[in-house]
Amino acid sequence: MPTILNGRDLAASLRAELKNKVAELNLTPRLGVILVGDDPASHLYVALKEKAAKEVGIGVEKILLPNSAAKEDIIAKVEFFNNRPDIHGILIQLPLPPQLNEHEIISAMNPEKDADGFHPHNLTNLQNNQTAVIPGVTAGIIKLIELSGQTLAQKQACLIVNSDEFALPLKKLLQDRVAKVNIIHTPEPKDLQVADIVVVALGQPQIIKGEFIKDGAVLIDVGTTKVNGKVMGDVDAASLANRDVYLTPVPGGVGPMTVVMLLWNVYHLARQLAEKTV
Repeated sequence: MPTILNGRDLAASLRAELKNKVAELNLTPRLGVILVGDDPASHLYVALKEKAAKEVGIGVEKILLPNSAAKEDIIAKVEFFNNRPDIHGILIQLPLPPQLNEHEIISAMNPEKDADGFHPHNLTNLQNNQTAVIPGVTAGIIKLIELSGQTLAQKQACLIVNSDEFALPLKKLLQDRVAKVNIIHTPEPKDLQVADIVVVALGQPQIIKGEFIKDGAVLIDVGTTKVNGKVMGDVDAASLANRDVYLTPVPGGVGPMTVVMLLWNVYHLARQLAEKTV
């Protein structure tokens, strides 16, 4: 029977710790959120982030823009937050409407306020072992792998992803822990059968079957797809029902951890500002 890596419980513990840390600051950390369009999932994700932020004492200021918003209008709002000393972190909720260039808009952020950790400056610093904001989803995945209690040194990690931009920060943190990392875009039995750690983020419901997973493996399911009103992950959890593996649930695994690690980033950014002004 799988050991469930419960992201909700771990996130709740991290929020409690963060609440105490925030209370010790001599300022209130504030997150500026830019939400473009009317995608229901994006609005839900922002609402969850607002709720968690309120719980730990982080303020949120949200700017809503229509689906038709021009690049220049969005960048103007980014600059508005860049120039606000009371805004310590900025989140541009992704995905943006398809006509917009996400890279260009994210690059308009002050990297010192990049709460999500996807500014090119921060991604480059991370690869070069310099101080950087770590993407919340990446940090959350590492925490969930550590929750399994498995050592990472010399373990084989298989990252099955649509986006190398998502995979590269995770690859770096795993390699820092002396894991061997393989990035692929289509699940192959030969890769899965030797993997000690499998991270899948494809958005293809139940594509990962238990028959190809080795005993003792850690499976981190990042995929979320709604099928007939039910949220499903990329891992076929039922096919692992009698297996000795570690598995994150969907929902309740990576999602809550991504939110709480984003808020930890806001706290660190606010603390850095406080230290600069002392």
